[in-house]
Amino acid sequence: MEEQRQDKARMSALEYHEFPRPGKLEVRATKPLANGRDLSRAYSPGVAEACIEIKNNPADAARYTARGNLVAVVSNGSAVLGLGNIGPLASKPVMEGKAVLFKKFANIDCFDLEIAESDPEKLAAIVQSLEPSFGAINLEDIKAPECFIVEKLCREKMNIPVFHDDQHGTAIVVGAAATNALRVVGKKFEDIKIVSTGGGAAGIACLNMLLKLGVKRENVWLCDLHGLVYEGRTEDMNPQKAAYAQKSDLRALDQVIDGADMFLGLSGPGVLKKEMVAKMADRPVIFALANPTPEIMPEEALEVAPNAVIATGRSDFPNQVNNVLCFPFIFRGALDVGATQINDEMQLACIEGIAALARATTAAEAAAAYSGEKLTFGPDYLIPKPFDPRLIGVVSTAVAKAAMESGVATRPIEDLNAYKRKLDGSVFRSALIMRPVFEASALAARKIVFAEGEDERVLRAANAMLEETTDVPILIGRPEVIEMRAERAGLPIRPHVDFQIVNPENDPRYREYWETYHDLMARRGVTPDLARAIMRTNTTAIAAVMVHRGEAESMICGTFGQYSWHLNYIEQVLGRDGLSPHGALSMVILEDGPLFIADTQVNNHPTPEQIALSAIGAARHVRRFGLVPHVALCSHSQFGNLDTDSGRRMRAAMQILENREVDFNFDGEMHVDAALDPEIRARIFPASKLEGAANVLIFSGTDTASGVRNILKHRANGLEVGPILMGMGNRAHIVTPSITARGLLNMSAIAGTPVTHYQ
Repeated sequence: MEEQRQDKARMSALEYHEFPRPGKLEVRATKPLANGRDLSRAYSPGVAEACIEIKNNPADAARYTARGNLVAVVSNGSAVLGLGNIGPLASKPVMEGKAVLFKKFANIDCFDLEIAESDPEKLAAIVQSLEPSFGAINLEDIKAPECFIVEKLCREKMNIPVFHDDQHGTAIVVGAAATNALRVVGKKFEDIKIVSTGGGAAGIACLNMLLKLGVKRENVWLCDLHGLVYEGRTEDMNPQKAAYAQKSDLRALDQVIDGADMFLGLSGPGVLKKEMVAKMADRPVIFALANPTPEIMPEEALEVAPNAVIATGRSDFPNQVNNVLCFPFIFRGALDVGATQINDEMQLACIEGIAALARATTAAEAAAAYSGEKLTFGPDYLIPKPFDPRLIGVVSTAVAKAAMESGVATRPIEDLNAYKRKLDGSVFRSALIMRPVFEASALAARKIVFAEGEDERVLRAANAMLEETTDVPILIGRPEVIEMRAERAGLPIRPHVDFQIVNPENDPRYREYWETYHDLMARRGVTPDLARAIMRTNTTAIAAVMVHRGEAESMICGTFGQYSWHLNYIEQVLGRDGLSPHGALSMVILEDGPLFIADTQVNNHPTPEQIALSAIGAARHVRRFGLVPHVALCSHSQFGNLDTDSGRRMRAAMQILENREVDFNFDGEMHVDAALDPEIRARIFPASKLEGAANVLIFSGTDTASGVRNILKHRANGLEVGPILMGMGNRAHIVTPSITARGLLNMSAIAGTPVTHYQ
């Protein structure tokens, strides 16, 4: 069975590399090349202008070429994974994979260069000759001790960062994990005894880094295949190992492990035995990082040391020491400030950024990517997960700051906070477009009640609100369930301490709530008994009553159930306050910017008046995001060419908007392609009043609007913000069940904006 499983996994990996096209990389142009004018600018004669500028000022290469965001992954294939010296050609899948990780995690462009050269001095000379092409060099899978020579020669002669990831990337992640492991076990770097196996590049680099973090040189005991590295040993020695030679008569790992606080393994399977672990100090830290089989399996170590803190290099155990936590983000920060090297200060900043992130609340996106795992700082969660989207903002900003402070940055960043927001915006695509809304929301601390307070997404959104905004979350739900789920999700928030709870099963305001609801609904067939039942079971109605009574400024519901069901209760309660829903507006963030779509939920077959109100409301909300609205009324009919129902209603809505002399640009009725492409519109109807490409599409029915929204989300990789319920004075919003925790945070900011800011 195991053999079949392994064979299936092997075939799956091979198919992944072969189909739908061989390899994992391709090259794409970033500029249009559609006509003669484009060609004359991309190549001769226009390209000469960029060449002249760079000749006059070499730093301008970062302005006019891709060099400032281009890294070379260079290897001679002499130490590839656990495969050994398989040569440069066979190493290419690994180097392509490294390039993919650069792009995925930090949006860094990358070329993999596999070089057939084993002489370290000649290899260094080849790498040095690449400097005009690249902004940085990532050396990869070059065996020791040659890797030390190559890196040293390159760093001495090159004016761009040269980083051997097998050494320094591993050392940084080990440093971050060790920082937090010692915090968990209550020990300090300067006090611990470390025993390490593996005298290769990664092992030596990790020990060097641990010394920088405070470990004392005399407390480090390095072993390799031949036993302890001791003074006077001549077998298989080099200067890097010799730096850790101990003056001792001991020779074997079993002899030196006694009383060790930390084991650092970068060697091979089964090196550390249970009997050795039993000799270690209380609460030992064991980093068994050999892949695919560690120096000791975690369950074996825990048999003799139940309180041990363990890390491995594998993803199927807690605390995977993975270089991807480091290299994309340290290069991102280095490239963005034009660093001439990646120095100790930048590496230490990277360590602290990674370690601090693990101690912070886990990102909702990371929790979703690792569903079922408890991502709470402690023995089983020492370092963040690779898919934690906060890594780029936290780590790259820390690296950039360290580069500037240490004097190696050639393009210093003036506003690091703005830089971090930009980085966050590259992974949280809604971050930049939502910024004006969050800023407006910060002007007043508004109470936002969440109807489905037991949902983990709501808990994460509430936690983020408390960390990032001035708004106050109120959660409807059972306190014991909320507390249990918050703890399971690794969130520090607790009911009645960090936020208010409304418990439908037992709340002192229950009588006031059902009486309020009964007063509002008594002449619509709601008896006192029914009002009592609804206030015990219907959290949407409870939230609406709270807003009606002034106990909250706005409510958010809809993480489960039908939109229309929630809307019914909101209209029952808040509709009595002179409010009437007239449309739902969804913003879909695409690669080239946001597109607003209405009405996606409320009116299945809107009247001309309702269409006009949707257009007015949409324009008002678009301005909240700092954008100028360009509104297109969309229909199968185009500028009167068809006598269809939707065309007639759109033309009537056009007349209403014209009579009201609204203060935004609009036109219709038209096809969507005409709305989005001014050239098409100009050919069909040169007299159109709509300027430029429309950013607001108003449809004649929810079927069409919702369909377009979902197509953009699932086929164009669009990210939805909303839907925003228009017409309710920002007192209620109904989301959809597919919403994420980040989406709920965005909606809380929209709900948290005082009504005067968008009317």
